[in-house]
Amino acid sequence: MLPMSNVSPSGTPMAASPLTRAVLEIDEYAAGLGWDQPTRLFALVDTAKLRAQEPQLAEQLGLDRTDSGAATLTPVLQDELPAGTALDEFLGTIAWPDAVTGCALTVERLMLPPSAEAAVPQDLDEERLAEWVARHPERQEVRMTVAVLRDGARESAVRLREKDSASEVLTGADLVPGLAEALASTFEA
Repeated sequence: MLPMSNVSPSGTPMAASPLTRAVLEIDEYAAGLGWDQPTRLFALVDTAKLRAQEPQLAEQLGLDRTDSGAATLTPVLQDELPAGTALDEFLGTIAWPDAVTGCALTVERLMLPPSAEAAVPQDLDEERLAEWVARHPERQEVRMTVAVLRDGARESAVRLREKDSASEVLTGADLVPGLAEALASTFEA
């Protein structure tokens, strides 16, 4: 258990950067919804600018109180992703307005440990590979939350279904580099 000085009032562990705090907040939100959820996309906006430019919206979001001067990001859930569209294709269609500082995505996937990678058949198409992974005895269900900022900063949180606890969430900038790169491309003009 974390000492209370390292935990926010919401129960989310305190983090050094606003981006890490936003990723952990999104992970906590997704955890509250349970598993087997659709992919969710979030815009990340500067909380102070949101309060100044959209005070009514900030009040609706519970952001009407002032912080102790710490820079914060507010995740804003976007519409559901279109059914039947591949994630990489969908991300290629996104263009963010200037008010959006960054974006984040939470997605569930099956993963194999590195020890199983040598056994992956090379001649399978994407659908058959997914089936093969789903049947593998060492598969792990994971929820990945990945966020990027316009300035290039990145952060990720990975939660295993078998260790579904806030204290077991792994964070780091380079945990899911391909997804981070795909999200960063949504800010390219």
